[in-house]
Amino acid sequence: MDPCGKISHGFSSPFDCIIFDLDDTLYSSKTGIGEAIKRNIDDLLVEKFGFEESKASSLRIELFKTYGSSLAGLRALGYDITADDYHSFVHGRLPYDVIKPDLQLRNLLLSIKQHKIIFTNSDRIHAMKALDRLGIRDCFEQIICFETINPKLDKATRPDEIPVVLKPSPEAMKIALEVVKVDPRRTLFLDDSPRNIAAGKNVGLRTVLVGTAMKTMEADYAVETVTNIVKVIPEIWYSKEEEEEDEKMMSCVISEMDSALATTTVGA
Repeated sequence: MDPCGKISHGFSSPFDCIIFDLDDTLYSSKTGIGEAIKRNIDDLLVEKFGFEESKASSLRIELFKTYGSSLAGLRALGYDITADDYHSFVHGRLPYDVIKPDLQLRNLLLSIKQHKIIFTNSDRIHAMKALDRLGIRDCFEQIICFETINPKLDKATRPDEIPVVLKPSPEAMKIALEVVKVDPRRTLFLDDSPRNIAAGKNVGLRTVLVGTAMKTMEADYAVETVTNIVKVIPEIWYSKEEEEEDEKMMSCVISEMDSALATTTVGA
């Protein structure tokens, strides 16, 4: 009997669903997108609200620490800015061409038979642009984004009437789980933020910290890149019991995935 048969036919895994963060998780922070976002927020504070240029960066940091994001902070303080205007300014001028198609990542995602979901604090337009640049949008069944977890924000009659909801708030995690309708105990959650990982753990998700090989207290696993899950979490493709019953399974999974991931990443 082919020991690899379980990988694609009748496999048994402890996970039914895998939820992925997007920015700095599915593509590297080394692209510079994150830094570009920070610069755009600083420009927004200066150009739209008249803050001093020398104080914009420190204000952005303070808004993030206190309110979770600059948008949330500005609206909580009564500044009249819509989510659409904020995202248009901050994401609309990003250099998306630095995000390259990643065939290695695509092959990995296509090998995963469980439900695959994106869960990002970013708006839908940004999420789709980034996923399209990576060449992986069709690998996911659903995108949970800013609009998903803030469905009533545009109904507010004043900026501070309805708070902005984002990871790692318990409300954001609750909304996400209600949308995807999964058992958190059988769901993997991958994110590059230790705070988001802790929030995921608090609602019962199995957690994977991305960007480091060092686990935090709330992380069940840690991987430097998403493609490392092949070796770190092989039970995505089969159960621990199967590994114990058949030691060939481990080498078979790794061999098949290494072959799939060996394809050179395509440039754009």
